[in-house]
Amino acid sequence: MSLVDFRIFSETDHLNQVIVHTPGAEMDLVSPHDREALLFEDILYLSHARKEHELMCAVFEKVVGPTGKVFQITDLLREAFDMEDARASFAEQIVEASPGANLKVFQKDLNQLSPEDLFHFALTGESPLALEAKPLPNLMFMRDLAAVVGNHMVLSHAATSARSRESVIINVVASHHPAFAAHRDRIIKLPRGVTFEGGDLLVASHDTVLIGNSERTSFGGVISVARLLFEKTEIKNVIMVNLPKERSCMHLDTVFTFASPDECVVFPPLIDLHGLNNVITLRAGNAPDEMNSTIHQNLHQALESALNRSITFVSCGGSDPLSQQREQWTDGANYFAIAPGVVIGYERNQKTFDEMARRGYRVVTAEGFLSYYQESKWEPGEKIAIKLDGYELSRGRGGPRCMTMPIARTSK
Repeated sequence: MSLVDFRIFSETDHLNQVIVHTPGAEMDLVSPHDREALLFEDILYLSHARKEHELMCAVFEKVVGPTGKVFQITDLLREAFDMEDARASFAEQIVEASPGANLKVFQKDLNQLSPEDLFHFALTGESPLALEAKPLPNLMFMRDLAAVVGNHMVLSHAATSARSRESVIINVVASHHPAFAAHRDRIIKLPRGVTFEGGDLLVASHDTVLIGNSERTSFGGVISVARLLFEKTEIKNVIMVNLPKERSCMHLDTVFTFASPDECVVFPPLIDLHGLNNVITLRAGNAPDEMNSTIHQNLHQALESALNRSITFVSCGGSDPLSQQREQWTDGANYFAIAPGVVIGYERNQKTFDEMARRGYRVVTAEGFLSYYQESKWEPGEKIAIKLDGYELSRGRGGPRCMTMPIARTSK
């Protein structure tokens, strides 16, 4: 059994361990009638979506090499459900997460399901019981379930009931799977009543994180995460970015991601050199629970001040406003860094790739990247932007960063 490691001190260090979910049976249970209630944009063609996701995972496998690991959340959950206490915890948390659904009457029955039946229920909502539950198509967006900061993992509090079961899944895995045993005391659980999703947290450096106050992460969630990070980790600066509370920019990483330690891909209408005014840096005060704050003109100023170095913003969609809007809609700003200056994004966002090329990135397809390194080990060096054929995946409205939960990176 591969043991997990919590080690994220930068968005762009060399990827070593990551948790993903290749779409499965739950995706075929989404209907046109209930897709909006499930927070899903479209009906995906599952076999094609799986092939695209598997190609992305193949790139990750090449990058992490024999010393790393690409974990599937389904494998971790199945292995956790081999233990009776994990199944009992899942049933108990499902009841607590759905106070209006009257699930208490089913708790004993859920406890008595076989591990495989409980696993199937967890993902699809289907079970032998007289219990109706919805599938989890958004589980493919693993980023939102938790965020590793330094040597700690912050568990999510889903903002919507449609994703509350996902929060339970990661809680059960982190709390009961044997691979996580050495890290039990480094799992951060938030207080009730706040919401937080991992797409709103970016690790800028060993002592600085950004957190979006968004449609999915409440102000109370930002403050709770900041307070706990100040208390338990090396974090000194929490840059809070206030976003419109809209689905089009539901998380900070839909409009802002790191490509290298000093380059970020941004959606200019919301985040540019003269854009977002609601940016505040929080720092721990002298007394317990006390915080000091500094208001900045924009995110660019806040970042350079906290990191003490120059940061370049690269425009999603290039310089044309219409292209910026079109490509942000298909996650043009949602790059996932697999090493410093090595990123993967959706091929359809060509204007953004053109902009990356102008910044010195060699643009290649995922297939081309794998073919070139088929017989050799990949080592980071040149700047590369990898194009992923994500025509089905992109219809779910989430890019490669949304679909990945990195838990360990290595500084090389």
